Amino acid sequence: MNFGCELPIDTRGCGYLTVRRMRLTVLPYWLPAVLIVVTAAGCMNFDRGDDAWRAAVDRQAAQLGYRNWIVIAEASFPAHNRPGIRQVTAPVEVPEAVDYVLQVLERTENVRPQVYLTRELRSVENDFAPGIDEMRDRLRASLHGHEATELDQESLLTLIEDANRRFDVLVIRTQSAMPYSSVFLELRPGYWDADSEQRLRERIQRERMQKLVRPVP
Repeated sequence: MNFGCELPIDTRGCGYLTVRRMRLTVLPYWLPAVLIVVTAAGCMNFDRGDDAWRAAVDRQAAQLGYRNWIVIAEASFPAHNRPGIRQVTAPVEVPEAVDYVLQVLERTENVRPQVYLTRELRSVENDFAPGIDEMRDRLRASLHGHEATELDQESLLTLIEDANRRFDVLVIRTQSAMPYSSVFLELRPGYWDADSEQRLRERIQRERMQKLVRPVP
């Protein structure tokens, strides 16, 4: 803020050139405090990991569709450098991340998830992996009623690699240090289920057969 104050200054006794008048720019006394508050608020928003990973998931999930995959991974899940692998780091446990991702997907009608759990998860003993029993319970609660299909983890990783040859895969790496606790979501059309697809294929096949047996005039 410029108040346009002009003050006479005489420096002849100091051995410098005489300065007759000088325009001073005066800042309001409250401006430094405002700058401090704004800066602190900005730093707080950027430093909050919860907001950062959720915002990243929102952006990435909005770009995914049919045949894309989302992996909510345990902490040791391998990093990938292949094109089409999108990676987000989430400072939460697997169940919390699963719960949020399913909430995001439920807000859209474009896709619905087919949930896969590792077959090994239900066989891991709590004596060898303390806390795994609680993890299993929390995972079931986080699925929002979705039925989960169990496959060996190696089979699920193979499906991910095959899908990534043509389609994008979103990997959300969590801080869960529990073996075989990763959750795999295969995205399917939200407005077209497997039964509808099967009936469509059967009808197309019948129409083809009818054309084949139709007598030639």
